[in-house]
Amino acid sequence: IQPEILICRTEQPLADSAKQKIALFCNVLEEAVIQAPDAKSIYQVPLTFQEQGLDRIIVDMLDIRHGKKSADLKAWAQFVVRRAVEPAREIEIAVVGKYITLPDAYKSIYEALIHAGIANDCAVKVRKIDSDDIVKEGAAKLLDGVTGILVPGGFGYRGVEGKISTIRYARENNIPYFGLCLGVQTAIIEFARNVCGLAGANSTEFDRRTKHPVISLLAEQRKVKDMGGTMRLGAYPCRVRKATKAFAAYRSALIKERHRHRYEFNNKYRKALEKAGMVFSGTSPDGKLIEMIELKGHPWFIAVQFHPEFKSRPEKPHPLFREFVKASLGR
Repeated sequence: IQPEILICRTEQPLADSAKQKIALFCNVLEEAVIQAPDAKSIYQVPLTFQEQGLDRIIVDMLDIRHGKKSADLKAWAQFVVRRAVEPAREIEIAVVGKYITLPDAYKSIYEALIHAGIANDCAVKVRKIDSDDIVKEGAAKLLDGVTGILVPGGFGYRGVEGKISTIRYARENNIPYFGLCLGVQTAIIEFARNVCGLAGANSTEFDRRTKHPVISLLAEQRKVKDMGGTMRLGAYPCRVRKATKAFAAYRSALIKERHRHRYEFNNKYRKALEKAGMVFSGTSPDGKLIEMIELKGHPWFIAVQFHPEFKSRPEKPHPLFREFVKASLGR
């Protein structure tokens, strides 16, 4: 393998003599020895590479026609990098999950929070909390002082009761809450138990004999033996109800989001939850599947069945993450 460009990771800038030596012994042009020095934010890296002409070198090597000017990254530098490196404010969001000890388990969520922080010119500090610890030590102790609470997805019963306690704390203390996938299912369970008085309400994923299966498999899924065959995977359309916080975020009545889950809201309990103050702000186009919920009277409480973190970008944060961080700033 004969390289034509070398990108050199370094803590300090490379001296010209070092670049010349690398170019000589690796048989590459000196201008093709590119430095990748340590940066405060990963979003500074494109600017660092452009300053050294990496974009021009690549298009020249590939014989791609282009103008003499490099790509215009002024907006990237001013909007993304400046706010990522020197934000005006800082907030702390609690992420309460069951895989919290695995650094990359919620990587997309952490990045989406950074993107939302950039949009709101603030740094988002994440307080990572294992949902099992909520059961052991209590929500009030571990969540004290946070400005927002996020409960991400997951499978299996472990940690579920801790998530439910977390959501109750957010609901009763008017703390902005954002639930993703299992985060909407546990929010529905919590609301059914503690607001609607449906004692023991649960998902059939966790308790097959629950008296109130507010979350369950769809009737057509129950006969499928292959577990993969019962999952809703990939992008699905969602109709957004007007005059809701979700609609205010999306500014669209029809959206498309990515799913990865098996269990759904049980429509038998729809009227009871609506009567108690739950708003079903997003559904499948035919209205049969619940995709988003909100709570009346709460400053900002949205939970979704899908994974919006997968569609967030530094220069275009996902609207729900953006509004969640904005609401947390307001607190």
